[in-house]
Amino acid sequence: MNKVILIGNLTRDPELTTTNGGVSVCRFSLAVTRRFANADGEREADFLNIVVWRNQAENCAKFLKKGSKCAVVGRIQTSSYETQEGAKRYTTDIVADEVEFITTGARSGDGESMTPSEPKREPQKQTAELEEIEDDSLPF
Repeated sequence: MNKVILIGNLTRDPELTTTNGGVSVCRFSLAVTRRFANADGEREADFLNIVVWRNQAENCAKFLKKGSKCAVVGRIQTSSYETQEGAKRYTTDIVADEVEFITTGARSGDGESMTPSEPKREPQKQTAELEEIEDDSLPF
């Protein structure tokens, strides 16, 4: 089984690109704080590369920015490539299946928040006083 669940903050703005076939790809780095402190009493963080595809990629590029907190569910994928000098390089990425925006902070051109707002709730109306019913009068 290859499944990863992470919550962290973006270390840089997301980068949205498109493949030759027209598929959207978004890449960003997520800083995930370790659970325990080191010998100096400081909590260290791991910096993980995240790759998101298609519509989710477009939403990440639109709503996330450096510092945004998000949750990522995905899988670990390793790959390698050869540099122009002939050296072999290895990469490890998290390929996201789901990205949940915890905080965004993205803004539209008019300064309005692009984050979906919660629907306004109507004030609760007072209900009429209920009268007591005897158990013998219930139909069940």
